[in-house]
Amino acid sequence: MQAKTRAEMNPEYLWDLTPIFASDDAWRAALKAAEASVTALHDIPGTLGTSAAALKNGLDRICAASEVAERVYAYAMLRKSEDGGDPAGQEMEARALSMLVALQTATAFMSPEILAIPGEKLDAFMRDEGLRTYRHMVADIARGRAHTLDQGGERILAMLGDAAQTPENAFEMLTEVDMRFAPVHDESGAEVPLTHASFGVYRVSRSQAVRREAFESYFGEYRRYVNTLAATYAGNVKLGCFNADVRGYEDACAAALFGNNVPVALYDNLVSAVHGALGAMREYIELRRERLGLDQLNLYDLYAPIVEDVAIDVPYAEARDIVKAALSPLGAEYQALLERAFNEKWIDVYENQGKHTGAYSMGVYGAHPYVLLNYAGKLDDAFTLAHELGHAMHSYFSDRAQDYANHDYSIFVAEVASTVNEVLLTRYLLSVETDRARRAMLLNHFLEGFRTTIFRQTLFAEFERRAHALYRQGTPLTAEALNGLYHDLNALYYDGCVINDLCDVEWARIPHFYSAFYVFQYATGFSSAVAIADRILKTGDASDYLRFLSTGGSDYPIEELKLAGVDLTKPDAIRDALRVFEDTLRAFKESVNA
Repeated sequence: MQAKTRAEMNPEYLWDLTPIFASDDAWRAALKAAEASVTALHDIPGTLGTSAAALKNGLDRICAASEVAERVYAYAMLRKSEDGGDPAGQEMEARALSMLVALQTATAFMSPEILAIPGEKLDAFMRDEGLRTYRHMVADIARGRAHTLDQGGERILAMLGDAAQTPENAFEMLTEVDMRFAPVHDESGAEVPLTHASFGVYRVSRSQAVRREAFESYFGEYRRYVNTLAATYAGNVKLGCFNADVRGYEDACAAALFGNNVPVALYDNLVSAVHGALGAMREYIELRRERLGLDQLNLYDLYAPIVEDVAIDVPYAEARDIVKAALSPLGAEYQALLERAFNEKWIDVYENQGKHTGAYSMGVYGAHPYVLLNYAGKLDDAFTLAHELGHAMHSYFSDRAQDYANHDYSIFVAEVASTVNEVLLTRYLLSVETDRARRAMLLNHFLEGFRTTIFRQTLFAEFERRAHALYRQGTPLTAEALNGLYHDLNALYYDGCVINDLCDVEWARIPHFYSAFYVFQYATGFSSAVAIADRILKTGDASDYLRFLSTGGSDYPIEELKLAGVDLTKPDAIRDALRVFEDTLRAFKESVNA
């Protein structure tokens, strides 16, 4: 059945963008104002270091222009998301993007000019009360002084930027355009094409023959090009190490973590804590083998369902009630905001022709957040609703508590609030569900979250750390070296699984490796969320968590998380989350063996 057009949709389930701008005409007027404010910034360069008052004036005007520009872009993006085929929305987003590029160009001078102010002079400026709101932002810029080159050096590195994209670009062109996978057979025996998307479908097939054939076709193609992929990845590692050396960082990991002021010890603590829980993962793998009735469990069996296929229909009205009940431990204020989100049309609920796929949340400073869904009436959709509302409430609390300069939270904590909501929803559903099959499904869903987000992403993180160390030690990053490294990690993390040669090339398909030392944040974010949710349920007090949601970008993410009771500089939070994994595994065993 073809989806309805946007005009045919029930307005009750469409978001209302008028809190941002009353109409498209009002948006066009705001766009002109934004463009004018960007143009007016031309007289600021060269003034920031003259006095505290000049610095305040410059930062005030930059933030004011940025706030208007962000709001203009948000409206245009949301409008285009309603129907990507609508020429009006296409034009609006294109014009907004052009304005943002102009803003970025006009403000590119800011950080270098602040860094050019001598340290003592800048410190004196920042003691001025008028600059209080900018203290964290300026301190963060100044923190990079030791790793900033002179004007000539920075110019050379900037010129290198385009060429530095070559490893990632080559990887994308090879894997997304040039590679072709041999067709496979589905559960009915029919020959079907294999793509990146369909691989995810076939690896969860209940037929091991389907899983194996998809695995062999998919990874066989990566093995065919593994020497080329080793060269592209090695090039990326070399560039990362070069940049770290040039800027005076201890290594590429320290350079990558510097932006969020995250100590390398945190990265290593994560790996160490996960190693301590590998016994529980071994137990889970053995349970998987038993549930699947296999003599041996292969890595391509890790995604196969091990519980009954339970279809749970959850209409949107019911999902609203379930999510509100699940999130009741977060308190009355949070509940009131959920009511506002539902009643004031913050959410665009159902699919229509041309609508942006998937789901997302977007904060709009000075208005309120928006949530895009393509709700299809299944339990997964209820989880998506809870997830996106977590992002939305994080944006709402931060936008309300912080001025514009400090409202935007770091990517390091971006998934914490959304995952807290998912954990609370899981716990709530388990508390009210009596059907054995449904309980088993919920418990297994939670276990898979741990396996794929904490264990798997930490394996990736350890691979990156070791690959960079190999290069530093003078070991060429050949396909053989990288395959061997990945083989050893698979054997460690998935003890009890058969690790064949094709498994060794999985590293070659991970696009996140071209954004070095990024993936560990998935594991720390999930761990933090599990620990926070567990703490709230045990104490009945969410006040510290709400303080965390209100911090925006006013401090470094590690310090912000401490407000919610999570200190990632110590391994305790990761260990606490992994104990929840062990408890869930015991509960799952009891459920399936009842």
